[in-house]
Amino acid sequence: MKFRILYFSLLFSFVYGLNLRSIESIENWENLQNGNITIDWTEYDGFPISRAETILNHPMDEIATLIQDLDNYPKVFKRVTKTRQLEPDVAQIVLDMPFPFDGRDYIIKYTIESTDNNWFFIFSSVKYPDGHLDPNHVRLPNAAGIWILTKLGVNKTKITYAWNGELLGNFPDFGLEKAWITQGTEVLNWLNETLLNKDNS
Repeated sequence: MKFRILYFSLLFSFVYGLNLRSIESIENWENLQNGNITIDWTEYDGFPISRAETILNHPMDEIATLIQDLDNYPKVFKRVTKTRQLEPDVAQIVLDMPFPFDGRDYIIKYTIESTDNNWFFIFSSVKYPDGHLDPNHVRLPNAAGIWILTKLGVNKTKITYAWNGELLGNFPDFGLEKAWITQGTEVLNWLNETLLNKDNS
């Protein structure tokens, strides 16, 4: 009986939430920022979806290796304070937020797809029995996102990073667009900085 209860507990812990795999077919994006890094947003399935895009002069495979190394996220993405690998394809990610806001965290199940010229890292929120919430943090139960890498040349890659932009907790709605611009710009800049430092080391 205990085994049966445990089995169903684990089964329901892996229920998928929002999935952004079809992001490329979404239309009606509203532009928030142009330039080297473009930021847009739209509403999808009742959630605000943000999208950041840029082109980096690095090989697609090198960028993909960095994105899928979740253990290294605190060294790459400076708002990530820690990550915990709960299963081979399930991870907890803890984020710092600027004062006076509480930190955020989410637990995701992720998958990777790839072809010769494209690479996808898709993640969606799941419930997990061992996903303890740190004090002074707000869990994002609908966290979801996708990284899309498109090979444009040997050392040239288009990057699309899209995510559910809701922040919940005590974060005001009027600050969301600014937060999306900041997050998208920071994430892609930090990724590029890490790759440049690696090339120069």
